[in-house]
Amino acid sequence: MKSFIIALMGGDGTGPEVLREGVKVLDAVSGEYGLKLNYTPYDFGGERYLRTGETLPASAIEELKKCNAIYLGAIGHPDVKPGILETGILLKLRFALDQYINLRPVKLYPNVATPLSNKGPEQIDFVVVRENTGGIYTGIGGAAMVGTPGEIATQVMVYSRSMVERCIRYAYDYTRRRNKRKLLTLVHKSNVLTYAGDLWVRTHREVGDADYPDIKQDYNHVDACTMWMVKSPEFYDVIVTENLFGDIITDLGAMIQGGMGIAAGGNINPEGVSMFEPIGGSAPKYTGKNLINPLAAICAGGMMLETLGETAAAGAVEKAVHAALASGKIKSLSAGQMGMGTTDVGDLVASLVR
Repeated sequence: MKSFIIALMGGDGTGPEVLREGVKVLDAVSGEYGLKLNYTPYDFGGERYLRTGETLPASAIEELKKCNAIYLGAIGHPDVKPGILETGILLKLRFALDQYINLRPVKLYPNVATPLSNKGPEQIDFVVVRENTGGIYTGIGGAAMVGTPGEIATQVMVYSRSMVERCIRYAYDYTRRRNKRKLLTLVHKSNVLTYAGDLWVRTHREVGDADYPDIKQDYNHVDACTMWMVKSPEFYDVIVTENLFGDIITDLGAMIQGGMGIAAGGNINPEGVSMFEPIGGSAPKYTGKNLINPLAAICAGGMMLETLGETAAAGAVEKAVHAALASGKIKSLSAGQMGMGTTDVGDLVASLVR
């Protein structure tokens, strides 16, 4: 029996509720596929910060390095200034654990409404590979003459060849494993960001030509990509992009797949500890009401299994989510409009796994 240590971080608001349903489904699939998941809970989030002034101590990072994966509910507390928890927990983990890939499937399930009225599940099914530790988000820059009419602020997009190449290689490998259209589209803005853009364009071409002749290459400027994602999402198979552009286009992707209630993501270190989470926020107004949609958290659990190498178990979670939505029993992905409670959705998906 394979055994994994999973760190559970429920976080804030409805995070613990959706995570609980994700664990319910993971337990169901573990029983079917002979896996043992050993859970270690952590209480990092707004309540702990308000109580102790602590976000994420160095000792916790060392503990988390010993886990196989981190499973997160949501971070964000109404009584904590925005940015404190996000920077002190999420970004800190991302950099400390070198989770240099953000993986975001964009998939429309049956009976899920999309704002693209002429598109269905057969047209909306692609994946965005976003570089996750470089670019503008590294915080390199500064400000001068703050508060004066001559104030100046800079924020620098910084990338090394090695950072770009490891992301692009991951994307090529993922496209090959996905084995659908075998098309990898680089998204950047190389006509304006000539130095950083040229580095990404050259690396994409050189790596692909040398080592991935079976994968077709393409390129979109990021502004064109936002148009094509709406007009012809079926054009895409796998997209690879840098940090800022990836942050933007994955939110657009979440909307065309039906909203944050179904959007799951992974912050991945292929050689280390990765973290998986629903993309939606903590939704504090729904806390404790059994109204929040747990499907994104359940899908994130499936992504975690896939990254841990348990592809059959991950496929079972995917099929169960698909079957649950195809059944028509879930009326909407919106909180309070699902036609059943949070725990009922978890029960339904877990029963379909079995």
